[in-house]
This record gives sequence, C-alpha cells and structure tokens, in this order.
Amino acid sequence: MRFSLSLSLSLLAAVIPSFASLSEPLVARRVDNGLVARQSRPPPPPAGCTNAQSKLCWDGKFDISSNYYTTGPRTGVKRVYRWTLQNVTLSPDGVPRMVLAMNGQLPGPTIIANWGDTIEVHLTNGLKDNGTSIHWHGIRQFENSKNDGVNGVTECPLAPGQTKVYSFIAEQYGTTWYHSHYSAQYGDGVWGAIQINGPATAEYDIDLGTVTLSEWFRPKTAFQAALDAERTGPPRAQNFLINGTNANPSDTTQGKRFKATFTPGKKHRIRFINTAVDTFFRVALDGHNMTVIQSDFVPVNPYVTQNVGIAIGQRYDVIIEANQAASSYWLRAWPQISCSAANDNDGTTTGYIAYQGVTALPTSTATLPTDSCTDEQTLIPYVPITVDSTGFPGNQSSIPVSAPNRVTVNGDMVFRWDINGATMNIDFDYPTLQQLADGNTTWPAALNPIFIDQANRTAYWVIQNQSPVAHPIHLHGHDFNVVAQGTGTFDATTTTLKWSNPTRRDVAMLPGNGYLFIAFRTDNPGTWVMHCHIAWHVSEGLSLQLVERQAEIFDHMSLDAEWTKTCSDFETWYNPATLAYGKKTDSGL
Repeated sequence: MRFSLSLSLSLLAAVIPSFASLSEPLVARRVDNGLVARQSRPPPPPAGCTNAQSKLCWDGKFDISSNYYTTGPRTGVKRVYRWTLQNVTLSPDGVPRMVLAMNGQLPGPTIIANWGDTIEVHLTNGLKDNGTSIHWHGIRQFENSKNDGVNGVTECPLAPGQTKVYSFIAEQYGTTWYHSHYSAQYGDGVWGAIQINGPATAEYDIDLGTVTLSEWFRPKTAFQAALDAERTGPPRAQNFLINGTNANPSDTTQGKRFKATFTPGKKHRIRFINTAVDTFFRVALDGHNMTVIQSDFVPVNPYVTQNVGIAIGQRYDVIIEANQAASSYWLRAWPQISCSAANDNDGTTTGYIAYQGVTALPTSTATLPTDSCTDEQTLIPYVPITVDSTGFPGNQSSIPVSAPNRVTVNGDMVFRWDINGATMNIDFDYPTLQQLADGNTTWPAALNPIFIDQANRTAYWVIQNQSPVAHPIHLHGHDFNVVAQGTGTFDATTTTLKWSNPTRRDVAMLPGNGYLFIAFRTDNPGTWVMHCHIAWHVSEGLSLQLVERQAEIFDHMSLDAEWTKTCSDFETWYNPATLAYGKKTDSGL
C-alpha cells in the first residue's frame, strides 16, 4: 500500500444519469430543492431549566442561548477511547477490498460526549506502510493547536507501531467527524463520527444518532484512485455508503442497506455528516419533511425543507416526525454531479427508514431535487453575532484560487492547484509548530502561510475562484461568518454584504467562477489550515495555513516529550533509503 500519492482533479465533467434502468420508483415530480416553510426563532428557554424539561435547555446553567465562544460548561468528565488503525479486508457493499479501519470497523468508533467533557483518544498506528494523523473536524481546539491532527502543520505523522494521545475539550456541541489528514488516507476508511450532546433549537423525542455519507471506490483504493485523479481527472466511484454500508448497485443481493426505525408519532433527530472525498450529497426521506436545527456546530433557527444539500465536511442535524402511514420509506442520497465525480449509484440503491413493526422494503417514490451544489440559504444562527465591519475593506485579504495547472512531478505530468499564489506542500518531519518553536523566520512558499499577529481583530478573506470547479472550503480552529457568496467577481461596491448575524459555520461552498467572503475573529492562537475538502484537491496543493498570533501560541501549550517523540519516531521510520516508494509526492494533506 503506497501511503502518499499526488492527488488531483481536472475540471469536473457533468454527467447526466440515465433513469431508464432504475430498480426502484424515483421521480414523482421535480422541485427546486425543496424549501417548504420557515419557522421563527424559538423563545429563550426558562432560566434554570434542564434538558429533561426542554431540549432548549441543558444543565440548569447553560442552554441554547449560551454563547459557547465565550462561555460553557466544564464537566470534569473524561471520555477515553483506545483505537488501533489496521489494514483489514471488509465488504461495505458486498464486494471485499482492503480497508484502513479503526478498530477493524467502518466507519470507525463513534465518539459520544457531552458539552464540556474532555475527550481523550489513544491512537495506535497498526498499519503496514502508512503514517497517519487524525484531525477532529470542526473542533476549535482553543489554544490547543497541537491536538488539531494535521501532519506537517501541528504534528509529525504517527509512525507504524507507535501510539499517541489526543486530548481536547468539547467546547462546542452538535455533530462532527474525525478523519485522517495523511494524504488520501481517509478515503480508504480512516474516519468516524463525533456526537457531542447539548441543547437544541427545537423539541424532539428520540435521537437516532449520526448518519455518515461517503462514496466508495473499488476495487481500487483511494490512493490508487488518486493516481487517476492527478493524471486524467476525477475517478468514477462505484457506490456510496450510508453509515458505511449499502447494497451493490449492480447486484442488490450483495451488501446490506442502511436501516433505521421510526416510532410512530414521535419526532426523531438525525445527524447527517458528509464524509466523502469528492461528492456533494442532497438527502431526503420519501414522504417526509425535515426540520433543520443545526449546521456544522452552529444551532440555527429551525426551518422545514424536503431535502438538504450537504457539502463535503458539512453536517446537518434535522428532526423528522413519524407522521405518515406506518410503512417503510427510502432514505435518498443523491450525488450532485454538477460539482462531484460520477458515481455508479445514481441515488436509487439506498438506505431506508421503517416504522416500528414494518419489515418490507419500501415502495415509496421520491421528489427529485434539481441538481445543485449550493449551500443551504436559510441558516440563521440562534445565537446572533454581528460581524465588526469597521476594518473592511482596509484589512481585506484577497485570496485567489487558480484553475488546475499541469506540472511535472518525478517525470509525470500531473494537476496542481494554487491558492493565494502557491501550491502547498508540507514537510512531514518538520511541522509548522516545531518551526515556530525554533524561532524560524524563513518560510518557503510551499508552506503557504498567512500571518496575523493582532489579537481579537476581524479578518476579512475574499476567496475568488478562477475556474468553474466549485470547492468546499474548510477552515480549522474557527467557525467563520459567510458575509457574501455568489458567482462572478467579488465587488465590495455592488455585492450585498451581510454583517448582522450571517450564516456561521466551518465549511462553505466556493462557487465555480465565484467568490466566498468570510470573516472571523483572531481569537485562537495557533497554526490552522484552510483547504478545499475534496481530497484530490487538498492533496495536490489547494491549502494554505494561518499562523495566528504566533507570539502567544506557546503561552497555553507546550511541545512536550510525547509530541517530540512522535516526530523522532517518524523520522526514524520515514527513511527514503529503506521505503520502497520513497518520499511523498503530494502536499501530504
């Protein structure tokens, strides 16, 4: 198994699915992505109430109105997990192939904690030929950059046979996931869900937990698919998985469909997570509306919709009421081909939800949404924040994202992306945090750093896309405010800017030939990456790093002996003279 291959994507070709061969009823009617109704902001919860009295409450002190950026519980409870990452053979859709699996399972174990708990993960790398690092997606890691899990930036990779401990506080609540940040590795199974219990903006009866969505490549691994991506464009996936399982679209007797159960008359919370490498999904349950209550880690004013669009890395918590006839209903996940690679599963071989006592497969029909990779547009954060606009446009940073470029790497013509004028390429065994600790003042262009030294100012980043390829943009260490988002060239004099309580999240779509204007507070000293979450793109350079308040980074944390040992162990193992594949050829992320 090769551990590090250059990854890439050419311009995504639109592929129109053929519905002539569908094995299940699909189209009842087409809608313009399903907005049904909007609800007003729920009233504040009663003082001192608990979650047992209302979902808007929590522990009698903190509730849905609490601003977790500035305050929150500290329970003193430690949730300890012990994992080993292994090479195993699994059959997620009935076809066996080699998988990189945490504790032998796909997805990996789900982390479940309460708001304010400490999460501690003991990770052993039991892989044969791979280093690894685990990123806790969306977790702010406040003043705790060394636990962000980005090899070459916040740590060295973990060498085979070695163990390290990640530790962080669940300062936010809601739904997220963890995944490897070691080249294309997470596409081969190194990912799992995180559920942090806390208050919600609407009442519900039953929490059905996390539901992950990912595409699946076979017989090729994600690393092998990456070779195709960098040379000829995005490879076609053979299936998608719901919570790590599905039937084989070419033979539905193989594999196993995802199934959940509804209790009639009850309201069920479902936590959707897009854990894919190259697929934007639109999700719906036949015959049912869903009430959106949270996006990423940000509670929002509830609104009702027929379907929800989920970009890679995004999460949506929804409530679905079991108010239809007692039957079973298809849970649809449609790959959106306008910004995703093609998939042999067009959305008809899928999971389902059955009412209690129902055993038959569904015969329900779908309302097919228009193919679209647009973020949800009705996300109003429950805790309102007005963005400070006094520094705009004087402190604005313009960050261009190039079209893919053909370059030569080790004699091969491959695709690379530039962001902010550079293609990122990290150094596995000399991560940025170590360079900062060493007082380094010389930064190669390939590290692609942006330095912000001022504390608690508002940063304004206008990300301008110079190609028709859309990108899901993720920023570590922060939620950001989406001040503006659209097609065309950003123009501050004509573009509508939303400063009063704009959408707040940690992944947002950068439209093709368009712009994404984000703003965030420089309130978290550390080094943080911002990257496209299409795995092919980030591994071929579409990433930069924010070095935030570098003089303060080590005021609250230190590069202790365990952190240093991870680097020395990796340096011992990572010897190009003894490794069959030599050094990495991609960005390393």
